[in-house]
Amino acid sequence: MIDQKKIQEAVVMILEAIGEDPNREGLIDTPDRVARMYAEIFSGFGKTAEHHLSKTFPVKSDDVVIERDIPFYSMCEHHLMPFYGKVHIAYIPNGRVAGLSKLVRTVDIYTKKPQIQESLTTEIGEAIMKYLNARGVMVIIEAQHLCINMRGVKRPGTRTITAMQAGIFENNKELKDEVHKLMSIN
Repeated sequence: MIDQKKIQEAVVMILEAIGEDPNREGLIDTPDRVARMYAEIFSGFGKTAEHHLSKTFPVKSDDVVIERDIPFYSMCEHHLMPFYGKVHIAYIPNGRVAGLSKLVRTVDIYTKKPQIQESLTTEIGEAIMKYLNARGVMVIIEAQHLCINMRGVKRPGTRTITAMQAGIFENNKELKDEVHKLMSIN
Protein backbone atom coordinates (compact mmCIF):
# COMPACT_ATOMS: atom_id res chain seq x y z
CA MET A 1 0.00 0.00 0.00
CA ILE A 2 1.28 3.43 -0.93
CA ASP A 3 1.88 5.76 2.01
CA GLN A 4 0.96 9.16 0.56
CA LYS A 5 1.78 11.02 3.78
CA LYS A 6 5.32 9.65 3.74
CA ILE A 7 5.70 10.65 0.08
CA GLN A 8 4.55 14.18 0.91
CA GLU A 9 7.15 14.42 3.68
CA ALA A 10 9.86 13.15 1.34
CA VAL A 11 8.94 15.70 -1.35
CA VAL A 12 9.19 18.51 1.20
CA MET A 13 12.67 17.21 2.15
CA ILE A 14 13.72 17.04 -1.52
CA LEU A 15 12.52 20.60 -2.15
CA GLU A 16 14.45 21.81 0.88
CA ALA A 17 17.54 19.82 -0.17
CA ILE A 18 17.68 21.49 -3.59
CA GLY A 19 17.37 24.93 -1.99
CA GLU A 20 13.68 25.55 -2.63
CA ASP A 21 11.13 26.87 -0.19
CA PRO A 22 8.33 24.27 0.04
CA ASN A 23 6.06 27.03 1.35
CA ARG A 24 6.48 29.14 -1.78
CA GLU A 25 3.13 29.75 -3.48
CA GLY A 26 3.92 27.65 -6.55
CA LEU A 27 5.12 24.71 -4.45
CA ILE A 28 2.69 24.67 -1.54
CA ASP A 29 0.52 21.89 -3.05
CA THR A 30 3.37 20.06 -4.80
CA PRO A 31 3.93 17.41 -2.10
CA ASP A 32 0.25 16.43 -2.24
CA ARG A 33 0.21 16.40 -6.05
CA VAL A 34 3.34 14.22 -6.19
CA ALA A 35 1.89 11.81 -3.61
CA ARG A 36 -1.33 11.40 -5.61
CA MET A 37 0.67 11.00 -8.82
CA TYR A 38 2.85 8.29 -7.24
CA ALA A 39 -0.24 6.47 -5.99
CA GLU A 40 -1.46 6.35 -9.59
CA ILE A 41 1.75 5.54 -11.45
CA PHE A 42 2.89 2.92 -8.92
CA SER A 43 -0.48 1.22 -8.60
CA GLY A 44 0.80 -2.06 -10.08
CA PHE A 45 2.54 -3.32 -6.94
CA GLY A 46 1.32 -6.77 -5.96
CA LYS A 47 -1.02 -7.08 -8.96
CA THR A 48 -1.08 -9.61 -11.77
CA ALA A 49 -2.97 -9.82 -15.04
CA GLU A 50 -4.79 -12.97 -13.95
CA HIS A 51 -8.14 -11.20 -13.55
CA HIS A 52 -7.97 -9.55 -16.97
CA LEU A 53 -6.68 -12.59 -18.83
CA SER A 54 -9.22 -14.96 -17.25
CA LYS A 55 -12.01 -13.60 -19.49
CA THR A 56 -11.43 -15.61 -22.69
CA PHE A 57 -13.31 -16.74 -25.77
CA PRO A 58 -13.06 -20.07 -27.61
CA VAL A 59 -11.37 -20.20 -31.03
CA LYS A 60 -10.94 -23.07 -33.45
CA SER A 61 -7.77 -21.76 -35.05
CA ASP A 62 -4.31 -21.48 -33.63
CA ASP A 63 -3.34 -18.55 -35.82
CA VAL A 64 -1.17 -15.85 -34.34
CA VAL A 65 -2.83 -12.92 -32.55
CA ILE A 66 -0.89 -9.66 -32.66
CA GLU A 67 -1.59 -6.44 -30.84
CA ARG A 68 1.01 -3.81 -31.51
CA ASP A 69 1.76 -0.20 -30.69
CA ILE A 70 0.28 -0.36 -27.19
CA PRO A 71 1.49 2.89 -25.60
CA PHE A 72 2.90 2.71 -22.08
CA TYR A 73 4.66 4.77 -19.40
CA SER A 74 6.73 3.33 -16.60
CA MET A 75 9.49 4.37 -14.20
CA CYS A 76 13.15 3.38 -14.23
CA GLU A 77 14.03 1.81 -10.90
CA HIS A 78 17.58 3.19 -11.08
CA HIS A 79 16.73 6.90 -11.32
CA LEU A 80 12.95 7.06 -10.72
CA MET A 81 12.62 8.73 -14.09
CA PRO A 82 10.06 7.80 -16.73
CA PHE A 83 10.56 5.55 -19.68
CA TYR A 84 7.85 5.24 -22.28
CA GLY A 85 7.09 3.79 -25.65
CA LYS A 86 5.20 0.94 -27.27
CA VAL A 87 4.60 -2.71 -26.45
CA HIS A 88 4.01 -5.25 -29.23
CA ILE A 89 2.49 -8.62 -28.28
CA ALA A 90 2.04 -11.73 -30.40
CA TYR A 91 0.71 -15.01 -29.08
CA ILE A 92 -0.49 -18.35 -30.35
CA PRO A 93 -3.72 -19.30 -28.60
CA ASN A 94 -4.40 -22.72 -27.16
CA GLY A 95 -8.11 -22.91 -27.95
CA ARG A 96 -8.97 -19.60 -26.24
CA VAL A 97 -8.19 -15.92 -26.82
CA ALA A 98 -8.38 -12.91 -24.54
CA GLY A 99 -10.32 -9.81 -25.46
CA LEU A 100 -7.96 -7.36 -27.12
CA SER A 101 -8.50 -4.75 -24.41
CA LYS A 102 -7.25 -7.31 -21.89
CA LEU A 103 -3.80 -7.26 -23.48
CA VAL A 104 -3.75 -3.48 -23.06
CA ARG A 105 -4.83 -3.85 -19.43
CA THR A 106 -2.09 -6.44 -18.93
CA VAL A 107 0.48 -3.92 -20.12
CA ASP A 108 -1.04 -1.27 -17.83
CA ILE A 109 -0.78 -3.47 -14.75
CA TYR A 110 2.87 -4.40 -15.23
CA THR A 111 4.08 -0.91 -16.21
CA LYS A 112 2.87 0.71 -12.98
CA LYS A 113 5.91 0.20 -10.76
CA PRO A 114 9.62 1.05 -10.78
CA GLN A 115 11.55 -1.47 -12.89
CA ILE A 116 13.88 -2.01 -15.78
CA GLN A 117 12.58 -2.50 -19.30
CA GLU A 118 14.13 -5.94 -19.60
CA SER A 119 12.11 -7.25 -16.63
CA LEU A 120 8.92 -5.62 -17.87
CA THR A 121 9.23 -7.39 -21.22
CA THR A 122 9.62 -10.77 -19.54
CA GLU A 123 6.85 -10.17 -17.00
CA ILE A 124 4.26 -9.36 -19.68
CA GLY A 125 5.21 -12.43 -21.73
CA GLU A 126 5.20 -14.77 -18.75
CA ALA A 127 1.75 -13.52 -17.70
CA ILE A 128 0.32 -14.26 -21.16
CA MET A 129 1.83 -17.74 -21.14
CA LYS A 130 0.58 -18.47 -17.63
CA TYR A 131 -2.88 -16.89 -17.55
CA LEU A 132 -3.87 -17.54 -21.19
CA ASN A 133 -2.16 -20.92 -21.38
CA ALA A 134 -0.82 -19.71 -24.72
CA ARG A 135 1.14 -22.06 -26.95
CA GLY A 136 3.69 -19.31 -27.45
CA VAL A 137 4.25 -15.60 -26.94
CA MET A 138 6.52 -12.85 -28.21
CA VAL A 139 6.74 -9.46 -26.54
CA ILE A 140 8.77 -6.59 -27.96
CA ILE A 141 9.08 -3.25 -26.21
CA GLU A 142 10.62 -0.16 -27.74
CA ALA A 143 11.08 2.74 -25.36
CA GLN A 144 12.82 6.00 -24.66
CA HIS A 145 14.32 6.50 -21.21
CA LEU A 146 14.46 10.00 -19.77
CA CYS A 147 17.48 8.93 -17.71
CA ILE A 148 19.30 8.68 -21.07
CA ASN A 149 17.54 11.55 -22.84
CA MET A 150 17.82 14.35 -20.29
CA ARG A 151 20.66 13.40 -17.92
CA GLY A 152 23.84 11.39 -18.02
CA VAL A 153 24.74 10.85 -21.69
CA LYS A 154 21.94 13.21 -22.82
CA ARG A 155 20.97 11.47 -26.05
CA PRO A 156 17.35 12.40 -26.86
CA GLY A 157 15.62 10.03 -29.24
CA THR A 158 17.65 6.97 -28.26
CA ARG A 159 15.37 3.93 -28.26
CA THR A 160 15.89 0.75 -26.30
CA ILE A 161 14.34 -2.41 -27.74
CA THR A 162 13.84 -5.55 -25.67
CA ALA A 163 12.25 -8.81 -26.76
CA MET A 164 11.27 -12.11 -25.27
CA GLN A 165 9.77 -15.25 -26.68
CA ALA A 166 8.43 -18.35 -25.03
CA GLY A 167 6.72 -21.57 -25.99
CA ILE A 168 6.43 -22.38 -29.67
CA PHE A 169 8.35 -19.23 -30.65
CA GLU A 170 11.55 -20.33 -28.93
CA ASN A 171 12.60 -22.91 -31.53
CA ASN A 172 10.60 -21.90 -34.60
CA LYS A 173 12.62 -19.39 -36.62
CA GLU A 174 10.08 -19.30 -39.47
CA LEU A 175 7.26 -18.40 -37.09
CA LYS A 176 9.41 -15.76 -35.38
CA ASP A 177 10.35 -14.24 -38.74
CA GLU A 178 6.70 -14.21 -39.87
CA VAL A 179 5.61 -12.44 -36.69
CA HIS A 180 8.43 -9.90 -36.96
CA LYS A 181 7.30 -9.19 -40.51
CA LEU A 182 3.67 -8.83 -39.43
CA MET A 183 4.68 -6.52 -36.58
CA SER A 184 6.93 -4.56 -38.98
CA ILE A 185 8.30 -2.43 -36.18
CA ASN A 186 9.69 0.79 -37.52
